[in-house]
Amino acid sequence: MLEVDRVTLGYGRADVVQKVSLSLARGEIGCLLGPSGCGKTTLLRAIGGFEPLRAGRVALDSRTVATAEAQLPPRERGIGMVFQDHALFPHLNVQGNVAFGLGRLPVAERRRRVAEVLALVGLDGLQRRWPHELSGGQQQRVALARALAPQPTLLLLDEPFSNLDTSLRVAIAREIRAILRQAGATALMVTHDQHEAFAMADGVGVMVGGRLHQWDSAFAVYHRPATPEVARLIGEGVLLPAQAGTGGHWQTVAGPAPADAPSFGANGTTQVLVRPEDLRIDDASAIQGTVTERVFRGSHFLYTVQVDDTQVLVHGGMSRPHDIGSRVGVSPLRR
Repeated sequence: MLEVDRVTLGYGRADVVQKVSLSLARGEIGCLLGPSGCGKTTLLRAIGGFEPLRAGRVALDSRTVATAEAQLPPRERGIGMVFQDHALFPHLNVQGNVAFGLGRLPVAERRRRVAEVLALVGLDGLQRRWPHELSGGQQQRVALARALAPQPTLLLLDEPFSNLDTSLRVAIAREIRAILRQAGATALMVTHDQHEAFAMADGVGVMVGGRLHQWDSAFAVYHRPATPEVARLIGEGVLLPAQAGTGGHWQTVAGPAPADAPSFGANGTTQVLVRPEDLRIDDASAIQGTVTERVFRGSHFLYTVQVDDTQVLVHGGMSRPHDIGSRVGVSPLRR
């Protein structure tokens, strides 16, 4: 349904997106994940037709819609968009907002489609409400209903949950995923929040510095990061210098790491990704360190422990909290 082939984008003399390639099958939900300024929103806008390509190609449903030489206008691409600020028209009620893109349909058909998509997003009966009378989550659903109403080939979502409370984002993301699944929609979302990405997407693309470092399932991105940049960005963990040890394990300052732990080599050295769930506090361990930070996570504490000249992250239980400055032992969980 969507093919992005070696797309490069830029402003002035600078390339802000460099040779990005990805694809989405019909009915799939993808997510571009990365820090602010990495180029993910610029790429989304280019797919929508709002940014020109410097190189590469964008195709929708096997039809080329953009190259460096020519591009189809946004209105002719059959794309729906959900914006960061919802962009609801304050002078139109819910029905008017959702019907905005259905002007070519007869009145009866337009009303039927509005009622259909409002029922899909769980807002049936709210046709006469005004945007200011809705909660943030309801406004988000109206924006989604408006984008889905014309039955677009592709739905683009630009940081759609950023204006919602943090506690609501993952829950709303799961609900929106269910709605998109029911609608059979193909969608591509941009976010800087990995929890949103994991809750929403079938495929996650990690962008850093204008490049797509990995396009894979959420599980693979977390457990098998393709580059050190992905390893640092996704989840929590540290890259520790490592040497080949006995039994195929890696030897690190925090003890042995499994042979299949994500590892990266450069300039004759190897680094292994060690996450806090790979380690435990163990007073009997020969590996000793100093607690430099403690963060309460509800079900556990996250400790930063200084071992020699290296910091590691360790999960700790609730029964015996360790104070900052205290000495603790660290050992790897056996896997």
